[in-house]
Amino acid sequence: MPLPSYNPADYEAQLEAKLLRYRDDFAGFGLPEVEVFRSEPLHYRLRAEFRMWHEGTRVDYAMFDSDDPKVPVIIDDFPPAADPIRLLMPRLREALMGCEVLKRKIFQVEFLATLSGDCLVSLVYHRPLDADWEVAARALGQALRVRVIGRSRKQKIVLERDWVQESFELDGRTLQYKQVEGSFTQPNGGVNRQMLGWARARAAVLGGGRPAGQRGDLLELYCGNGNFTVALAPQFDRVLATEMSKTSVYAAHDNLAANGIDNVTMVRMASEEISDALAGGREYRRMKGVELASYRFGTLFVDPPRSGLDDATLALARGFDHILYISCNPQTLRDNVAALSATHAISAAAAFDQFPYTHHLECGLVLTRR
Repeated sequence: MPLPSYNPADYEAQLEAKLLRYRDDFAGFGLPEVEVFRSEPLHYRLRAEFRMWHEGTRVDYAMFDSDDPKVPVIIDDFPPAADPIRLLMPRLREALMGCEVLKRKIFQVEFLATLSGDCLVSLVYHRPLDADWEVAARALGQALRVRVIGRSRKQKIVLERDWVQESFELDGRTLQYKQVEGSFTQPNGGVNRQMLGWARARAAVLGGGRPAGQRGDLLELYCGNGNFTVALAPQFDRVLATEMSKTSVYAAHDNLAANGIDNVTMVRMASEEISDALAGGREYRRMKGVELASYRFGTLFVDPPRSGLDDATLALARGFDHILYISCNPQTLRDNVAALSATHAISAAAAFDQFPYTHHLECGLVLTRR
């Protein structure tokens, strides 16, 4: 697949093609009118990574076309990059060019930024990193006012911290998130904020607008660093949230505390494990102290990986009045909707253009018990 062309003049046409495919794929399930949430046509990505291509004394950012994977495409400008990354890229390249210690055998550069302007850069090498590298990297971070991490085989050097701080306003609240390098974060910050707003609006319809004590409880699977948890928790009386990644669980705890959220219980469990526990299966040590019988679950929130929901989780989902489903893969979403169609119908639908100029489309559905 060739590298995409980032031309704002093509944006609406490429989005309409994705929406047409979405509507066609779900036509047999009574898809309601789709709420469409557009991306900024340029400068929207908060994550980016590039190979570093060495040619003589030069080093350049490079990407590779899958149709010709041995020939580098030199990147002088990367239009999708958000401003913190876009403005840093040329300054970082020039700094690397001017420092042999930092340039030698550098293999890759990874950027992580936030809507609020925080930025971190990871420099990846095909050699061990020593004290000289650390001195040069500290000077680089101070000169460019950026956080620096060094990586090589079995080695990670964190000079200050390995996370960035996100902060933005949503529905009258200022949400704050620790986003850890190397763990999953939403790449399109502007669209992510729209996703959170849509999910909150749907949750309000499902009971979040009722007085406290009458909102019911939420079960959230695949909660990651608490991206949706922080936004949705005030809409429910209590939330039980699950995630497998230790790094994400630790970040989620920090994010819940930073946002003053005190009605969430986090457990590090896979979706099939929590499904088994709720079905009365074996006792899980990680569930010690969690009284499942005390929860009044009415809504299930899922944002699964591209593989979608497994059979155990689908069986669990059939017992919920409402399923709020965010998907990064319309095909597995369609398969899951088909598996749930006997018990649930689609009552709301959304499309989030997280990845402009690609075939990818993030989808949101509310499934309501028939």
